[in-house]
Amino acid sequence: LEVALSEIEAQLPEPAPSKPKRKPREGFCDKLPRIRIDLPLSDEAKAGASKTFFTKVKEELDIVPAQARVLEYWQEKAVFEQADGEQRIQAAARPAHPLGKCLASVQLLAYILVAKYADALPLYRLEKILQRYGGTIRRTTMANWIIRLDEVFQPLINLLREHQLSGDYLQADETRVQVLKETGTSATSDKWMWLVRGGPPDQPVVLFEYDTSRSEEVPSRL
Repeated sequence: LEVALSEIEAQLPEPAPSKPKRKPREGFCDKLPRIRIDLPLSDEAKAGASKTFFTKVKEELDIVPAQARVLEYWQEKAVFEQADGEQRIQAAARPAHPLGKCLASVQLLAYILVAKYADALPLYRLEKILQRYGGTIRRTTMANWIIRLDEVFQPLINLLREHQLSGDYLQADETRVQVLKETGTSATSDKWMWLVRGGPPDQPVVLFEYDTSRSEEVPSRL
C-alpha cells in the first residue's frame, strides 16, 4: 500500500509555489482627527512669485500623553423661607456614579479596567503610573473598585451569557491558576480560569470565569 501511494504521489503535478504573504501596510484610521500644520515660505523666499500653494508631504501619528486632573463638583443649593419661619433647602441633583462615593471618576475606572484586563498591566504598575501623574491611589483601593464593579456589570454579563447560549455549541478551555491568599483554600491548591466561547458564528461572545471547583464539575454547571 505504501509503494502504491508513493507511485501515485510521484505522478501528481508539483504544487505551485505559494506567494509570500504581504505584511499589512502601516497606516492611520480615517476616523482619527487630523491637525493641519502649515510650513510657509518666508516673505523673502516667496517675493516676486505669481502665486503660492500648499501640498501635503507627510503624515505622522501623534499621541497626547495621559493627564490627570481633579473633577470638583460644586452643588448649588437654594434656601426657601417657609411660612412657619423654618427654611427648606433644595439641592441640585448629583450625577449617578456606579460606585456611589468613590474617588475615581467613571473615566478612571474604565482606564483601570482596560489597562489591567486588555493591556495586562498589574495594579502595582498602575499605582506607579498614577503616582507619576500626581494621583496617589493604592493598589488595594483599585482592587476593591474592581471587585465592586462585578455587581455593576452583572446584568451585562447575564445578557452576554444568554446570547452565548443561543448558539449551537460552546467551546471551553481551562487554565490552572494559583492564588496565594484566598479564604477557604490553601495557596498550593489549584483554581481554574475558564474561557467559554459561544453564540452565533457572526456574533461570538467570549467570557472568562474564575472557579475553585474541580475541572470535571464545571461543564455540568455551565
